[in-house]
Amino acid sequence: MKKLFLTLVALVGVYTLSAQTLTETYNAGATAYSAKNYAEALPALETVIADGMISENPDEQNLAATAKTLVPNCYFRLAMADLQAKNYEAALEKANRSLDLAILYDVTKTENNAKRLIGMIYQQQGGEAYNAGDYATAAQIFAKGYEADPRNAQMANWLGSCYCELGDYTQGLAILNKVASNPNPKYAEQAAEAKNFVTMYTNNMVAGFQQSNDFDGMLAVAEQMLSVDPQNPTALKIRVQAYDGKKNYDQVIALAEEAAMYQVEAEDS
Repeated sequence: MKKLFLTLVALVGVYTLSAQTLTETYNAGATAYSAKNYAEALPALETVIADGMISENPDEQNLAATAKTLVPNCYFRLAMADLQAKNYEAALEKANRSLDLAILYDVTKTENNAKRLIGMIYQQQGGEAYNAGDYATAAQIFAKGYEADPRNAQMANWLGSCYCELGDYTQGLAILNKVASNPNPKYAEQAAEAKNFVTMYTNNMVAGFQQSNDFDGMLAVAEQMLSVDPQNPTALKIRVQAYDGKKNYDQVIALAEEAAMYQVEAEDS
């Protein structure tokens, strides 16, 4: 009986020592986190998670649960630093890691922040190509960012602009019209910019088709846009212009009233 008692005491000692060791590791990570030294905090906090998740000690399990709320934000902050340094690939890798862990650990705030950050990274990276006139590269980058953060209205405008610059008016104008029709005051500036883009690219497209007398091509673009949005004001206007160019005045008369009804600007109506 005495031997058994000593064995139990020894086990309790090991159990206590383990908890103290993991607590020390957690404290080191938490201290580095508080000091905004996220690169130093990560290894300690990730160790706490790995060891705490397989531990039967409730205190260690609690430490692991707390560390889970911190680790996704560590990756988020490190991604922010990489973005500021224009290290886009490293920033994307860390931001995606932040997003994956935030989803896994159910850290909603960091999940939302990571999605926005991924959009910001693509926006800044694509902006360099856009400003250099490399619209094909910019479109590829912006498309990834727009998928990650569809609420980024500024990037949506630039993506729509890229498509139009590349001659894909159907896809470009569809995106721009979506931004232009957003009633949220938060996006008023981007909506105004989108309307200007729509006017400019619509005029460019129409002028190009009219110059080549390709009214069927013009009509095909309008019909494709209307297949996505039957009330698209730009597409309705283009369709009337196309039939006017074809001198199909019966269709102009038949369609003009509907087109006028959905125009945003009184002059267009």
